Amino acid sequence: MAEAVKRSIALPVAVRGRIGIWLRERGSGLMALALLVGLGSGLGAIAFRWLITSATELFSGRPEYTEVPGASHPWLPGLGVWFLVLVPAVAGLIYGPLVYWFAPEAKGHGVPEVMYAVSERGGRIKPQVSLVKALASALCIGGGGSVGREGPIVQIGSALGSTMGRGMRLTERRMRVLVACGAAGGIAATFNAPMAGPFFAMELILRDFTVESFGAVVLSSVTASVIGRAVMGNEAFLSLPAFHLQNPGEFLLFALLGVLVGASGVLFSKVLYGVEDLCDRVWRGPEWLRPGVGGLLLGLLLLALPQMYGVGYPVLGNAINGNYAIWFLVVLLLGKMLATSLTIGIGGSGGVFAPALFVGGMGGTAFGMVAHGLVPEIAGSPGAYGLIGMGAAFAGSARAPMTAVIILFELTGQYSIILPLMLAVVVATLISRTLSRDTIYTTKLSRRGIDLDARQRRGRLPDRTVADVMEPLPHTLTTRTKLSEAAQRLAQSTDSVLPVVDEDGRYEGCVTAGAVAEMLGDGTVDNGEVGDLLEIPPAVASNTKLVDALDSLVSVEVTAAPVLGEQGSQPIGWISHRTLLSCMGSTANTG
Repeated sequence: MAEAVKRSIALPVAVRGRIGIWLRERGSGLMALALLVGLGSGLGAIAFRWLITSATELFSGRPEYTEVPGASHPWLPGLGVWFLVLVPAVAGLIYGPLVYWFAPEAKGHGVPEVMYAVSERGGRIKPQVSLVKALASALCIGGGGSVGREGPIVQIGSALGSTMGRGMRLTERRMRVLVACGAAGGIAATFNAPMAGPFFAMELILRDFTVESFGAVVLSSVTASVIGRAVMGNEAFLSLPAFHLQNPGEFLLFALLGVLVGASGVLFSKVLYGVEDLCDRVWRGPEWLRPGVGGLLLGLLLLALPQMYGVGYPVLGNAINGNYAIWFLVVLLLGKMLATSLTIGIGGSGGVFAPALFVGGMGGTAFGMVAHGLVPEIAGSPGAYGLIGMGAAFAGSARAPMTAVIILFELTGQYSIILPLMLAVVVATLISRTLSRDTIYTTKLSRRGIDLDARQRRGRLPDRTVADVMEPLPHTLTTRTKLSEAAQRLAQSTDSVLPVVDEDGRYEGCVTAGAVAEMLGDGTVDNGEVGDLLEIPPAVASNTKLVDALDSLVSVEVTAAPVLGEQGSQPIGWISHRTLLSCMGSTANTG
């Protein structure tokens, strides 16, 4: 009898063990977990939307205050519009202690914390972050905080994926994928954009692409979107006008729009962190009290410009539909930058995705109205420029061009928007790269001394200098060496590149086998000299870190480069891709 009982207990244990192995090691197991994360993210997005609506109705008396900005609170008519000064402070007094005591990670706009968790912590996020972030962000937005809901839902979904991964004892690689699944599911359900969710997660959270991870992220996004649509309906979060391309000459206007709105996206990031720095310098009280006291200042801003209350999608829709004058569009653009920055600066909790779309919509519509007034035969509807401006502003601030294109395409459902949108988004991204090294998300990490790109590479390269691993300098060529002789030397070189010095032995550059072969191949130059084909790769010094040397080598089409000594003119060694790959392999083996 006892043996039979033991066997009956052992059988379920064995089954659970096999299921655990399947979930942890099989690709189909990862897909099953992604489906569960998508289900949880979809339900989380529904609950979060309900929390925001309930908090907004509690604090303003309406489910969406910006539908009638400037109205008094129906429950407190004696206060008139002055209730706007009080509600951000009251909300701050509630969510400030909540965030401070239970989950400090819930402060701010959320996405940088998820990026850091994926890059540096193996995807580990505290389980309580989901609940605290949902409550704090709902109270902040409902109490007038001029932030978006995408950052919170990304953090909520990501925390759910991380918690599930830790519960299943997944490897760090798979846990990172589940975190991205949570982010994708949250975006998909919140914006009713199942295509934008995966691109957001891959472009900003994972920052990498594999077939397995993309498949899991897509499955999670689709699942969350189906759940969201079943409860919240099939309508997009914003009703937008039809897009029409009036004249091929408009492409020049869209390119110019990309320049201007892309620069405004960078300006938004600068204002955001500038205001945050100012708040840090001014505030001397306890951190848990900061949102409450700072809420009074935010309330005064809302009193002057009530359109800044909450996310503000009705205001954005009115702007794109042409209901505002040009000067007021500019006021709304600058007001949103300031209101969002102040909300984050005082310790509020909410995203910057929607504010970036808002800034782009205002700037794009204003640009379209000016263009239509100057060249009506070329420029189309100002609302069309508002649509394009939304994507360009997000691309300029977050530097996520694929996400920007996909989400605007999903919002409009019109293929005709793709070409002008792609043009403006690419231009905006290039302008952003020119004006700023970091994005609106990575700036928060850079200010803490965290460089995600460098840290990712450094994780695979030992923390040593070039002097520790450099090879002896190969036989050099001189600038007067004949090409036929150089071809023989290069044929014997393992790196297909050799250093070149002048007659006095000073380093001049490098010559590659490809350049020599191309010159000799046409049969016109047989007695040319190496000096005619010099290439100068970025200098690599002996005290350069290996990760920085890798940057130098991948930036040019050479497989190796000389190592310069302290004087900077004489090559003393040789560093190559082969050497760096060997270092990475040895690190992986010892790790």
